[in-house]
Amino acid sequence: MAKTKSSFFCQNCGNQSTRWLGKCPACNEWNTYVEEVIVSKDDKKKGYKKGDKAVSPKPIHQVDHEKEERITTRSVELDRVLGGGLVTGSIVLIGGEPGIGKSTLLLQVALNMQGIRILYVSGEESHRQLKMRADRIGLNNPDCYILNETFTGEVFRHIGELSPELIIIDSIQTLYTDIIDSSAGSISQIRETAAELQRFAKTTNIPVILIGHITKDGTLAGPKLLEHMVDTVLQFEGDRHYGFRILRSVKNRFGSTSELGIFEMQSTGLREVTNPSEILLSQRDEETSGIAIAAMLEGQRPMLIETQALVGPAAYGTPQRSSTGFDLRRMNMLLAVLEKRSGFRLSAKDVFLNIAGGIRVDDPAIDLAVVAAVLSSADDQPVGNNICFAGEVGLSGEIRAVSRVENRISEAEKLGFEKIMISKYNLKGIDKKKQKIEIIPVASIRDVVKLLY
Repeated sequence: MAKTKSSFFCQNCGNQSTRWLGKCPACNEWNTYVEEVIVSKDDKKKGYKKGDKAVSPKPIHQVDHEKEERITTRSVELDRVLGGGLVTGSIVLIGGEPGIGKSTLLLQVALNMQGIRILYVSGEESHRQLKMRADRIGLNNPDCYILNETFTGEVFRHIGELSPELIIIDSIQTLYTDIIDSSAGSISQIRETAAELQRFAKTTNIPVILIGHITKDGTLAGPKLLEHMVDTVLQFEGDRHYGFRILRSVKNRFGSTSELGIFEMQSTGLREVTNPSEILLSQRDEETSGIAIAAMLEGQRPMLIETQALVGPAAYGTPQRSSTGFDLRRMNMLLAVLEKRSGFRLSAKDVFLNIAGGIRVDDPAIDLAVVAAVLSSADDQPVGNNICFAGEVGLSGEIRAVSRVENRISEAEKLGFEKIMISKYNLKGIDKKKQKIEIIPVASIRDVVKLLY
């Protein structure tokens, strides 16, 4: 009979302790330890195993370097975030809030990948529910197989019979293994089931996609070890009140982590947004103050986005500072630079900043558009619908050069803008004769104020 013992695990980071602790010594979180019953290692059964092979160390110059094989998901946005497609033998973890569309995205991908045998393992929805969703999406794939199972032993048995080329697990928190004598979703179960899937993927060279729940803090549920075990971690995010969903790469061993994919949730599923600038720019009949257009980059992708600012007198004596989609500390820095270098008195005024479309921007090139929007709202004078901005603002008020300015200029020109304001230090290497758009170089915030007003 298996020997059992209990241990305590931190639900935040997965740290193990022999007794209950009020504060986790690893992550410093309070009241996160829960007791779990585990089986002694001597009596553990082994999970997936396919012939242990002897491995010997090799000199690095004798290691064969071959480009990894990739499987296209038939989704341009998902392939972009993955770095060109699914790498064979890799494990991808997709996390997001409940109801954001994780299952819809992966079911849609499974139904689109014609000619590839796919096993969709669902521990949360029945066959009928998934069929109803597939009918709503309007797609059909005879090579997509649905399995309602949560025990990993049965899952691996069906995998051996079906021999799929791609496996989707929805979700990792619902799986359990008999190696660990604890309930599904516990720290030890998540760790052990993920380890079994990792061994399976690396041994058989079959890619596995996992769906993971997130906590109330927005982090992936389970031990932090889960994110270290997988090859790629994707975050599916968005506001339920908006139709747009953003897929970000948090970790990617086979590609860049700065890529971004944009989808639009519709009644027939998720639609890929190939030109996000069109949805991030509002169509206005008349010019309005406090609005400026920024030419920004997300990874390798240029986008034009609307920056909105509202400046008004402080109603309650203490001025308010609020920012949505932009770093509040950086906004306070830009306001201090404006007050010091251009003479605008903003210390006694409320300032509200919003990035249209419900997305979050980290590109420093948006600084110039934020400054223009704040100045426009403070003087109640519109900037103009035919001009956009790309520049970083320094503490001395200078406009610094930004990377890949040619891509920003081309995107602005493609969308019909007539002028773009950039740093004068970006002019080197730009052929103005080839550009139909008028390029306005500026060196400091004072130059911006003079040109705009």
